[in-house]
Amino acid sequence: MIASVLALGASLVPRGSSATVEQQRARLPPAASCQDNVEGTWLALKYEPQWREWYEYTLVIRRKDPKPEPGTPGPIEGEILSHYWVGSDSDEKPPACSPGRREIIVRMPGTGKVDAAGNLAFGSSSYTIDKAVCGAAGRYNPDNFSGKIDADRQEFQSVNNDGGRAVNDPTVFRRVRCLDAPHRGTGTAKPPAFAPVKRRSWSCGR
Repeated sequence: MIASVLALGASLVPRGSSATVEQQRARLPPAASCQDNVEGTWLALKYEPQWREWYEYTLVIRRKDPKPEPGTPGPIEGEILSHYWVGSDSDEKPPACSPGRREIIVRMPGTGKVDAAGNLAFGSSSYTIDKAVCGAAGRYNPDNFSGKIDADRQEFQSVNNDGGRAVNDPTVFRRVRCLDAPHRGTGTAKPPAFAPVKRRSWSCGR
């Protein structure tokens, strides 16, 4: 990662993780309630103030096995979209291109698995630059998310490890669309059972 949906990031500029879980959650649209516990479109949006970088991640997840019973464990596949841009803490949407701005969209094939308890791992080992809207695209470390699905909140409460700058980086996804149905809001989200991990800044990785 360096961001989105779709999560948001790679660049030659290092990035840290200081956005709180509650701040991430507050930016997300209402949840969608789906028949299967994992299939659908999951969205995350976070801001890294020390690097002035936004990351919007989108996970599109489907069952790999044909017609499994909803909620059963098994392999999954799909796509990860990372949309990232430089901006202030109020730039939840990318600002217009100008000198010094960067806005890049990265696409990754996703694979993983989910167990009966909702523990989910979904990530990639490769990427392609889908679009360089502003600035030059640097090297990108593919994102790998792991954590647990909270069915009541329709959230995937994950950490990201990309082999570079992101080390157990808390990233909250909300399911915003089912694979076979339009978006449906289900109510107000509640805080997860973990807090962001604080770690020192460094300048390697993305």
